[in-house]
Amino acid sequence: MQGKAATAATTSSWTIRGVGATYHSLVSLLIAAMFIAIISLTTHRTAEQQEQLQLRGAVTGQLAPEPSQFQQSVPLEQEESLQLEEKLTEPSSMQQEQTYTDTEDPVSLSTSSSASECDLSSGTWVFDNITYPLYLEKECKYILDEFSCEKFGRKNFTYRNWRWQPHACDLPRFNATRLLELLRNKRLVYVGDSLNRGQWNSMVCLVQSVIPDPFQSLSYPYNGSLIVFKASEYNATVEFYWAPMLVESNSDNPRLHRLPERVIRVKAIEKHATRWTDADFLVFDSYLWWRTTPLITVLWGSFESEDGIYKDMESLRAYKMALSTWSDWLEVHVNRSKTRLFFASLSPTHQKAEDWGGVRGNNCYEETEPISCAIQGYRGSGTDPRMTRLVEEAIVNLGSRGLAVEILNVTQLSEYRKDGHPSIHKRQWRPLTEEQKADPTKYADCFHWCIPGVPDVWNELLYARLLQITPPQS
Repeated sequence: MQGKAATAATTSSWTIRGVGATYHSLVSLLIAAMFIAIISLTTHRTAEQQEQLQLRGAVTGQLAPEPSQFQQSVPLEQEESLQLEEKLTEPSSMQQEQTYTDTEDPVSLSTSSSASECDLSSGTWVFDNITYPLYLEKECKYILDEFSCEKFGRKNFTYRNWRWQPHACDLPRFNATRLLELLRNKRLVYVGDSLNRGQWNSMVCLVQSVIPDPFQSLSYPYNGSLIVFKASEYNATVEFYWAPMLVESNSDNPRLHRLPERVIRVKAIEKHATRWTDADFLVFDSYLWWRTTPLITVLWGSFESEDGIYKDMESLRAYKMALSTWSDWLEVHVNRSKTRLFFASLSPTHQKAEDWGGVRGNNCYEETEPISCAIQGYRGSGTDPRMTRLVEEAIVNLGSRGLAVEILNVTQLSEYRKDGHPSIHKRQWRPLTEEQKADPTKYADCFHWCIPGVPDVWNELLYARLLQITPPQS
């Protein structure tokens, strides 16, 4: 008995000890697991916070550009005081920057890949004071005052020496004679607002130098709503049609459109469209004027009618409706075997210097170099991707109906060019007074662009595409 008791006691003792050991082991394992979980969570949060900080740095410009990125500095330039912005494509993941030597001539789209595979909008800005600018301001007699930055006092001209270099291929060197051959017996028409007028003005300056004076002319039909540059030797025209909202509006007068309230006839486009529908190449844009106010007045009915219905509508919703009207017209009226369609993506603004790490309250005034392209995907605070998505949706919808529209993607490459705006160096309605020039935070134009400058690159992208899609003429 005594032995049994002793054995029982020993067994009991070992059992209790075993339970205790098991208990302590479980507690230890639990504590270790909790510790690992805490470390993992902390690490995850730290990585997430770091990612957010990096993203915020990319957006605000707190990631300082490498000094070696820019070999020289750059200035500012261009037009009307309204509001706009946006970003379209993601930048390439390639980190190696391709550059030319002074003797190389970029003539082919397909250096690294076929032209159809190359994303021309993904690249970097390279300073090139050998082959750029493609023309000088004083050499273009048609340049408009709202884009004439040198004429109105800009002293730093390096903004016109930056060349866009795609990552995966080379941008074709612009050849004015070759373009005019592509346009022989054709109409190239830009339709939209003052930003599109700047691109039109750039294209005119790019081609006019190779045309003898007696064979070039400029005319302003339809009360100036249409501006026509004609190269009579080629029977070719490069035109601009003023339609800032695409559809009809109370701002359709090309000269008298400084109104306190925007009113659009969101279902009416015929008055405009009959002027451009039969063109061979159409380049549309419409963003800037939709960004000036959160609400736009929409009119059902005519401006002359007393029975019209007016309703204030959120701008994005009205924009979507206008794009629908534009799409419906194109689907029915455009000659699909003749007309090629493009829609230029949103042109960025640079109103807030804090976006790129500058002084809060400043803007593009006295900016003399681009934002570093090392900040991949940089986007300013004024850019609204929702507008881009609406355009993309409209274009995809048109494609499903058998009509192709290509996006001319100028947004991301232009995001970096805080140096390219007119700032105070321009004349819109009249030259700025000395008092206005002394207050650049209020009067600097950080919406439009000096030419020569950024719009020339937009036209180089267009030219590259025209080379691909336009068959040689016999």
